[in-house]
Amino acid sequence: MNRHSQSGTYLREGAGRGPDERKIAMNSHPYLRAFLAGAFVPTLLLPLMLTVFILVRLVLEVPFPFERGLVFPLALVPSLWALWNMLWLGSRARTHLPIGVHGALLPLLLAPCGAMLAACLGILTLGQNGVTWFHSLYMPYLVIGPCFVGALAGYYLLWKYIVAWVNRILGIA
Repeated sequence: MNRHSQSGTYLREGAGRGPDERKIAMNSHPYLRAFLAGAFVPTLLLPLMLTVFILVRLVLEVPFPFERGLVFPLALVPSLWALWNMLWLGSRARTHLPIGVHGALLPLLLAPCGAMLAACLGILTLGQNGVTWFHSLYMPYLVIGPCFVGALAGYYLLWKYIVAWVNRILGIA
C-alpha cells in the first residue's frame, strides 16, 4: 500500500525504511537464497555442455544417442545442487564442513544413483571389466576411476570458489 508523506506525495511501502529494517529484510529467506546460489553453477554450465553434445551429435555425426542420457540430468542436476547447498546451509553449524568438501561429496551420491537409473533404463550395461553406454561405447573401469576422481576434484573446486562466492554475494556464507 502507499502512504502519504508530509510533502503531499505518495511513497511506496518500504521506501522510507531505515538501515536496520533493510538488514532484517535481507536476512529473511536464507534457504531460498541458498537454493538460488546452488542452482547458479549448473544452470550456467549445462547449456554449454548441451551445446558440445549437439555439435558432436549433429555436426560431427557421432552415432551415439547422447540425448537419451542427457534430458533427465539437465532437468535434475540444478535442483540437486540447489538442495545440496540448502543442506550445507542447514548443517554447517553442526558439521563445520567446508563448502568445497561438502560439494565434493555430491558425486558420491549422484554417480551411483545415475548409474542405477541408467542401468534400469537400458542406457548403461554393467560388465565384469567395464560398462557399455548405449550398447556401443565401452569404457573400462580403469578409465572410470580416474574420471571419477577428476569429477570429485572438479566439484570441490566449483563449490569452493564459485558456489561459495555466490553464497557470499547473497549473504548466506
